[in-house]
Amino acid sequence: MSRQLGFYIDSQRCLGCFSCAMACKNQYHQPATVVWRRIYDLSEEIYPHRNRSFYSLACNHCEKPACLEACPVSAYRKRENDGVVIHDQAKCIGCGNCIRACPFGAPQYNPVVKKTEKCSLCWQRLDAGLKPACVDACPVKALDLIDVLKSDTPGTLRFPAGFPQFDRLNPSVRFVPPRMPHLVRRDLL
Repeated sequence: MSRQLGFYIDSQRCLGCFSCAMACKNQYHQPATVVWRRIYDLSEEIYPHRNRSFYSLACNHCEKPACLEACPVSAYRKRENDGVVIHDQAKCIGCGNCIRACPFGAPQYNPVVKKTEKCSLCWQRLDAGLKPACVDACPVKALDLIDVLKSDTPGTLRFPAGFPQFDRLNPSVRFVPPRMPHLVRRDLL
């Protein structure tokens, strides 16, 4: 594989504004119960400060996708040129194997069409030379598209606190973890 596209998530910049999630909804018009991109507010156990931090997550387009391995009808494929994991809804039988297999919760059941679907990294936009809708919509550039095979950005993590660690799948996502705030001693003021 010449490259592996994935998401770069800068939780120091993310405001939790949901612009990325809404851009995905506007691009694909999923039913209300189907959410391909979610914004996770980091719990106090992970980030114990009043300042809030977020992870904007969708399908991780893993190197070894569990959804692809679990599908009995080959409705998933991984593109050779960029590693994007695509779901072919026409082949899908709605069995839910991929939903149960993905530890990240990326595949979603669509009750309207009675089939599964997930983030496709906007492969049609990529093929047209554009970035995914979610990336374009981020007002603070907290979300970006990178080649994880070539990305060597200092300070990024594969598995930050609060993100499930599944080395075998090798999710194609990199994080800038939240910055711990400076503590001020009031007795010195």
